[in-house]
Amino acid sequence: MNLAVKDIRHNLGRFALTTLGVGMLLMVVMGMGGIYRGIVEDATLLIDRVGADLWIVQRSTRGPFAELSRVNPNLVYRARSVPGVQDTREFVYHTIQREREGKPLRIAVLGLSWPTDKGEWLPLVSGRVLAQNHFEMIADQTLGLALHERIRLGKETYTVVGLTTGMISSGGDGIAFFTVSDAQAIQFDTSGEAVRLERESRRSRGERSGLGAKQPTLLDQAARPSQEIAAIGRPQISAVMVTAAPGANVDDIARTISGWGDVSVFTADGQRELLLKGSVEKIRRQIGLFRSLLTIIAAIIMALILYTLTLDKIHSIALLKLIGAPNTVILGLILQQALVLGVLGFGIAYAIGQRLFPMFPRRVILTHSDLLQLGAIVLGISIASSILGIWKALRVSPNEALS
Repeated sequence: MNLAVKDIRHNLGRFALTTLGVGMLLMVVMGMGGIYRGIVEDATLLIDRVGADLWIVQRSTRGPFAELSRVNPNLVYRARSVPGVQDTREFVYHTIQREREGKPLRIAVLGLSWPTDKGEWLPLVSGRVLAQNHFEMIADQTLGLALHERIRLGKETYTVVGLTTGMISSGGDGIAFFTVSDAQAIQFDTSGEAVRLERESRRSRGERSGLGAKQPTLLDQAARPSQEIAAIGRPQISAVMVTAAPGANVDDIARTISGWGDVSVFTADGQRELLLKGSVEKIRRQIGLFRSLLTIIAAIIMALILYTLTLDKIHSIALLKLIGAPNTVILGLILQQALVLGVLGFGIAYAIGQRLFPMFPRRVILTHSDLLQLGAIVLGISIASSILGIWKALRVSPNEALS
């Protein structure tokens, strides 16, 4: 006869509620670790999926994911001429917020270097890749957009031709994929009145400079759209992605490009490291602190629960000692209950978490290594928390059974 099982059956309702409470607490601890993994995965998602060997960004900046970066579009052709470079692609990335059906809609806009990059690397769940240079988009499912839905961004209307899954920005926003030209049109969209005022401002500056009096036709040129004026270049892009040729030394290519005075260059691992040591680092420390505090709280609560259960069995423990039961029997009773409490609590945490975590606004990723680590921690907590109850049980005198 197992005394621990018999005692649990005797107080089944109380033990079940206690186990459920411990399980919910462990679920929060488990969720904290999963949220951290999700944040890291979201932060490095694009770097890992895009597959670029090098990232060329604005000089003295840390790349388009860490801060604002602006480089000239002709950098694509400059980088392509470097020995060892197989391919270069434009990269445009920014975040917008619009209103849809009365609710705010935040979209992380990423420009694909069409037609080189049509989005073939995206994990499509329905629809297709981009087939034309304008007015098409691929959206992540978290944005809530339907396939073939039309959405107006700026002055143009775009059709959702494909849906992806798991494409989330480091800020937790769903990513929508456009061509570079469309992404820039969305980013630099201005109202008609702002465009008119800018043209009038250019004309006014030309008249004040005296150049307009010498060459009146220049004033007519100033009133034309910006993209039609030869002296005004194309909108700048966020970065240039470089793919090295097979067998080429990536470090040699990076050293060559880093000698240019207007840009900085990072490897994919370097860009990932910058992200993890930047904005993600503070979040990691904060979640780690909360996780540690919750683990300590779980240990204290389990210790108090087992101590209370031991107090309820003081008379029974004294009676066992009176009839000559060895201390190992009493120790086994308390330790086995602690282990059952910890194992069942961990199982409840995992089962409920599998149902609730997909509903969280941020991704919660549970890895096998994290689950094994938490399982070992719970096992250690169960053993450690039983010490208080064991200490109380060993101090019980057999004479208390006669009182």
